[in-house]
Amino acid sequence: MAARRPSAKRGSVASVPRRSPYPPQDSVGHQVRWAHRALQREIEERLRPFGITSGMWHFLRALWEEDGLSQRELSERVGTSEPTTVSALHAMEKRGLALRVPNSEDRRKSNIFLTRPARELRDMLLREAREVNRTATEGIGSAEIDALKATLAKIRKNLAAASAARRAAAPRLTKKA
Repeated sequence: MAARRPSAKRGSVASVPRRSPYPPQDSVGHQVRWAHRALQREIEERLRPFGITSGMWHFLRALWEEDGLSQRELSERVGTSEPTTVSALHAMEKRGLALRVPNSEDRRKSNIFLTRPARELRDMLLREAREVNRTATEGIGSAEIDALKATLAKIRKNLAAASAARRAAAPRLTKKA
């Protein structure tokens, strides 16, 4: 018979929280994640009355900038996997917001075009996005916001370089003859 593990009771020495050697509040990654989640929740609440999900939002933004992208190009612009893109596009098609059109040069590809209802949502939804940003940056000066944007760009650049270096250093798998 296996020995039972004693359970710690509140107030006992065993339940005293230990200080983490790297608490989340000291992590840039956690701070960015927490800020992202707060922004995401706010934009989701503001888009809900329009019937737009957060998944649709990112694809709408990309297609408002350049309509007619291929699914692969759209995935790259939004930073999602192709299966995620397919799911979001399916939902957008069901809502009458997007159309997949076979590519005239390569039948294996399709290009995504926004419908008139999707284009008509642009100004209203971008107004909501601007309001979320105004709320999030209230009391923060423009110099601080510019510095934040520059810092985040450096973080993305550093992480992209680290990822590229790791891929370059990874041993190549070769077939043996």
